[in-house]
Amino acid sequence: MLLVVALGNPGSEYAGNRHNVGYMAADEIVRRHRFSGWKSRFQGETAEGVIGGERILLLKPHTYMNLSGQSAGAAARFLKIPVEDLIVLHDELDLPPGRIRVKRGGGAGGHNGLKSIDAHLGANYRRVRIGIGHPGDKTLVSGYVLHDFAKADAEWLGPLLEDIADAFPLMVAGDDNGFMTKVMKGR
Repeated sequence: MLLVVALGNPGSEYAGNRHNVGYMAADEIVRRHRFSGWKSRFQGETAEGVIGGERILLLKPHTYMNLSGQSAGAAARFLKIPVEDLIVLHDELDLPPGRIRVKRGGGAGGHNGLKSIDAHLGANYRRVRIGIGHPGDKTLVSGYVLHDFAKADAEWLGPLLEDIADAFPLMVAGDDNGFMTKVMKGR
């Protein structure tokens, strides 16, 4: 079983925020791969499904971004899922909007959700870094990530989320490069 943790903040007031692009990707994966409906578990919402013969538990922590590790840790410990079988979907300031990168391990790069997961589970998990761009000034970051995507962003955001869901079987199979190539094709 793989645990896929989508980072974001709970509540309708955050639904369209840049910081919630992980939640958005999770919703598209659930829809595209016909996962179960969302249920309250592990201080968040979970949906279950099978992709490429592999059982997947998708988790959207409801502990808010900065405490995401509490929810992810509770799920991983209860289900006995090693950190190597964890995939995290999250927003990435250091990538241009519409770009993605996958990496295993590494630092949190100032991302508080990743810092929390690192503290609870360690850092040797795969990260799907979904580019949201940078506001250009470090002092503007908090306001930038906690504001909704602009209407013009729908042009690239919707297709990107669909491509992530379509290519997700490659992530599940461990083909990180194939996943990135398929998602980024034509961008």
